[in-house]
Amino acid sequence: MSEHKLVNCSFERHAAAILDIFNEAILNSTALYDYKPRAPESMVSWFDTKHKGGFPVIGVEDSHGTLLAFGSYGTFRAWPAFKYSVEHSIYVHKDHRGKGLGNTVMQALIAAARQNDVHAMIGGIDASNAGSIALHERLSFKHVATLPEVGFKFGRWLDLSFYQLLLDTPHTPVDG
Repeated sequence: MSEHKLVNCSFERHAAAILDIFNEAILNSTALYDYKPRAPESMVSWFDTKHKGGFPVIGVEDSHGTLLAFGSYGTFRAWPAFKYSVEHSIYVHKDHRGKGLGNTVMQALIAAARQNDVHAMIGGIDASNAGSIALHERLSFKHVATLPEVGFKFGRWLDLSFYQLLLDTPHTPVDG
């Protein structure tokens, strides 16, 4: 892993690469339940939402500065009592899957969540995505629910599984 480095992604440096990774996943997988590729201008609001929420966007670059994988988290649900819970996602460029990059990004997201006093990390994963499920289980995420047939893509119904990791933070949670 020495030729790779963790980076905090920025719009200026990484928006186009993140968009490419998103769009490949949209067109060829059930990692995203979108039908159409996202437009470049969609990255402006995506990064803006991450910035305003104080949410990390963590990537792995190779020695040439090429983004190979990234992950982030954001609001789980928009009501105040969910303030200690986040929904995360990680994506690895199609040419670099199976090399441990998802694990690297996920561990960095977990560390960021602890630092930001997150208590529950939740991943919504297509139930047929064995690789992502195995990664989450290796990192002690627990399967907490599967919602059958809530998505429809590629001519078939999709089941959405939720995996959760409870952290030992925050140390003094408060209402309000």
